[in-house]
Amino acid sequence: MEHSNHQHHQENHHDHHAHMIKDFKIRFWISLILTIPILLFSDMIQDWLSFNIQFEGKDYVIFGLASILFFYGGWPFLKGLKEELSDKNPGMMTLIALAITVAYFYSSAVAFGLEGMGFFRELATLIVIMLLGHWMEMRSIMGASKALEKLADLMPNEAHLIVDGETKDISAGELKKGDLILVKANEKIPADGTIEEGESHLDESMLTGESKPVKREKGDEVIGGSINGKQSLKIKISKTGEDSYLNQVINMVKEAQQSKSKTQNLANVAAKWLTFISIGAGIITLSVWLILGKDFDFSLGRMVTVMVIACPHALGLAIPLLVSISTSLSAEKGLLIRNRTAFENARKVSAIVFDKTGTLTEGKFGVTRIHISGEWKKDQILKIAASLESSSEHPIAQGVLEKAKEENITLKEVSNFESITGKGIQGDIDGKTYQVVSPGYLEENSISIPQETDSDEAETIVFLLEEKKLLGFIALADSIREESHQAIKTLREKGIKLYMATGDNEKTAKAVSEQLKLDGYYSEVLPDEKVKVIEELQKKGEFVAMTGDGVNDAPALAKANIGIAVGSGTDVAVETADIILVNSNPQDIAKLILFGKATYNKMIQNLGWAVGYNAIALPLATGFIPGLMIQPAVGAALMSLSTIICAANAQLLRRKI
Repeated sequence: MEHSNHQHHQENHHDHHAHMIKDFKIRFWISLILTIPILLFSDMIQDWLSFNIQFEGKDYVIFGLASILFFYGGWPFLKGLKEELSDKNPGMMTLIALAITVAYFYSSAVAFGLEGMGFFRELATLIVIMLLGHWMEMRSIMGASKALEKLADLMPNEAHLIVDGETKDISAGELKKGDLILVKANEKIPADGTIEEGESHLDESMLTGESKPVKREKGDEVIGGSINGKQSLKIKISKTGEDSYLNQVINMVKEAQQSKSKTQNLANVAAKWLTFISIGAGIITLSVWLILGKDFDFSLGRMVTVMVIACPHALGLAIPLLVSISTSLSAEKGLLIRNRTAFENARKVSAIVFDKTGTLTEGKFGVTRIHISGEWKKDQILKIAASLESSSEHPIAQGVLEKAKEENITLKEVSNFESITGKGIQGDIDGKTYQVVSPGYLEENSISIPQETDSDEAETIVFLLEEKKLLGFIALADSIREESHQAIKTLREKGIKLYMATGDNEKTAKAVSEQLKLDGYYSEVLPDEKVKVIEELQKKGEFVAMTGDGVNDAPALAKANIGIAVGSGTDVAVETADIILVNSNPQDIAKLILFGKATYNKMIQNLGWAVGYNAIALPLATGFIPGLMIQPAVGAALMSLSTIICAANAQLLRRKI
């Protein structure tokens, strides 16, 4: 039920937003239709276009049309004025409402006999242009939030539940933890779970940003919303509703879109001050022109123009729209932003500390060579070692087993298996005791290490012993990811210093560092010691980003200026990380930093445009500058143009990721 409630909430929010867009659209078109006769009946327009429409009661007809326009077209702004004043937070709605109210009531008085010149023409154009600006803005915001809707729509509505060997179709919202379901070929997986039977290639691109289908087999975790390939799967449900990966992503993106960064706070402060400035400037403009002896309608005209032009509409749109677009785009690419300020601060990063295994390297050990010390053959060494390692979960064990599988080696039965803490494993095969151990075990037991172990490669070596007699060794390497080279090159070009911190030995760390041309490395570092590495760099004045797996590296992620959890897969709730990269791809780290920089630049551009526009247009509106004076209708057009430019500039961010 949780899932369906969440979906229902999503639909309600979507419907409400769609209804508001439709409402503004209808108000805009009706207001435009009412504006056309108001403009055609205007004496000034008739003079400009050299035509003449005169009839008795024309002023009352214009008044009637303008009244409908003011109360119908202007209603959203009048309603906004009430809300802003009740919150004691005057803003752009206050400005628009004040401008149209002053213009309407003054012009109405003129229509019924007061000496002066009416502003119905300006009132009409102001309302139409402001409605258009709002409609455009809301459509832009709606477009930016579509990524979330796409995510919410990923979940299928139905699931095939297996009960006593029979399948029955139920609503996906009814699934519970522990349920066994069947997912047929090309169907969407309805909830997070573990494969109990079968193997297939899954398309997880909408969830993780990984474009290639990934192979999943028995025992692997799967994410609800991913698309199954050509084979059927039986899946045991592990998470549903709010606990599911997809919902965690949706909630995280929503929180990021709603969270305020320092840049956004700056925009809000600027908008508020501009509101006070514009009201003050409007009153001063009216007063000065009256003192200078100008008539009231001219002075009021200047005041209306000032208040229209100073409206911080673009400023109110500049940052929220970028926040919405950047967080949605990032989520589509598998970059989950938890901390907006950290994301915008990505532009300041001067040093990155990488965790090695699984980030710069594949995190999978492959056998590079097998060496024999006695009369044994290589396949015999591999057979005994793989048989022992079949009971171990260690990545090295997986590497040895993978090699045995490749060579089609049949494993032997192991008895009395036990782990030698921190040094290796041992067990009995065919009545003899064998050990697979580290170099440290050989040193402790005064067994000499063969010279053949010396190599410049980043190898990890395990030795096979029979009753403490050395039979040979197997060398394994964790290969560097192809993407690491490109990511390191991109980041170096941006002048960022690159370091690696790893628990591996000096030789392995040095080999990886040299291959990738890093600025430095820290070897044999325990997870909690990585904090000291971060502190050391910060003392040198570096703005440090730390990338780690989010669990072991939690203290270092918290200490870094920006903590980036990588390879967290389905576990997105990493409390200490500012940003979570769903894949372990190091290119995503480069992408993230460049996208953070691009987002910040767009924010500054929009802020600069919105504030700069006001700084230039406001003095022109007062009419105090000789020979330079703009009319209220032109002011309204410029204001909306400024808003549309900010919205268009924000949309250009889509090209940056």
